[in-house]
Amino acid sequence: MRLFAVGISHRTAPVELRECLDFSRRGLDAALEALGARKLAREAVVLSTCNRAEIYATASSDAAAESCGRFIADYHGVPWDAVAPHVVMYRGSEAADHLFRVAAGLDSLVVGEPQILGQVKSAYAAAAGLKTTGALTNRLFTSAFTVGKRVRSETRLGEGAVSVSYAAIALAKKIFGELKGLSVLVLGAGEMAKLTGVHLQAQRVKQLTVASRTLESAESLARQLGGRAVAWDRVTDALSAADIVVTATGATEAVLTRTRVEEAMRPRRGRPLFIIDIAVPRDVEPAVAKLDQVFLYDIDDLRTIVQENLSRRATEIERAEAIVREEVDRFRAWMQSREVLPTVIALRERFDAIRQAELKRLESKLAALSPEARARVDEVTHLLVEKLLLTPTEQLKSTRDENLAVTYTDAVHRLFALESTKSNDE
Repeated sequence: MRLFAVGISHRTAPVELRECLDFSRRGLDAALEALGARKLAREAVVLSTCNRAEIYATASSDAAAESCGRFIADYHGVPWDAVAPHVVMYRGSEAADHLFRVAAGLDSLVVGEPQILGQVKSAYAAAAGLKTTGALTNRLFTSAFTVGKRVRSETRLGEGAVSVSYAAIALAKKIFGELKGLSVLVLGAGEMAKLTGVHLQAQRVKQLTVASRTLESAESLARQLGGRAVAWDRVTDALSAADIVVTATGATEAVLTRTRVEEAMRPRRGRPLFIIDIAVPRDVEPAVAKLDQVFLYDIDDLRTIVQENLSRRATEIERAEAIVREEVDRFRAWMQSREVLPTVIALRERFDAIRQAELKRLESKLAALSPEARARVDEVTHLLVEKLLLTPTEQLKSTRDENLAVTYTDAVHRLFALESTKSNDE
């Protein structure tokens, strides 16, 4: 049985293609059922995130990997020629190595991101629920969970914000503690504002308000974030009500002047206002920082935090890589023993059957022997078979190369006409 992984990720495909190949839009169950209907694999798990669309599967032939790659394209109605250059295939322990790195957060766009392990677990749960997993994929994914857990408990890879938008949230949490119960105003409706809004939404803030120079854009983002929109000419009022302000507009000049913020602070009666300006050019006049009870941070402050965290993570990557290598070695040894052991057993059974047949054929000549002499003959022939099989057995068990192990077991099966049970579930 061959193990493989096939798919695309942020490392191999542009975002436009990843969006087209997103399995989660129609659900993992539908994808697994469609894959099962085509009978392309014996076992299968589909992993789909915003940065990857991958199938982990087993099949009896190497050609199944490319067939599953084509399935990814066909399922989404995208021509194979457009997808093929971006598809990557991993076979055997390389598939394990890849999945373990994914689960550890080492293959993420933001290295060490914590969400990916949960997504891997969800992918496996969906497949297990539909009973599309088996011995190989069960072991593969439970080992991946172990890797993810070890990396998080034995390294500091996931600590610290490494994106500007998340660093803004981390900074706010450092000042306020829990953000739950606070009112947040987001100025802007672009990608950075949206990303920051998503992070804020995850913190379960009490009120999320969006303002943009175009009310329609503000309303669109507010709907996506579960917040409310306000017209641009009401920003001063919104400032007065907010605890935290995140600015990420595309304006070429400051939209929050000292005068405007000063006006917004009057009804607050000394309540502090935390402003994070992640726009370039800056949205907030530097003089705003001089106002009492106003705490202003700009993108350079956040970049310093991000850079410090990235440097810290870099030292942890090597430790995480070592954990992955250790677990891949363990998985490879298990997979190899699983592949070789049935062949060893079948070979021994074959030789013993021949020995028994020869003893039976010589029954008339052995009849004159005493019981002790008959037992000695049985023992000697048994030891002879053991000696003959000792070297090939050791060679099979000690082969470290997966492809060579497959070649050896195939050859043994053909040479000695063994039963076609090369692995436990074939």
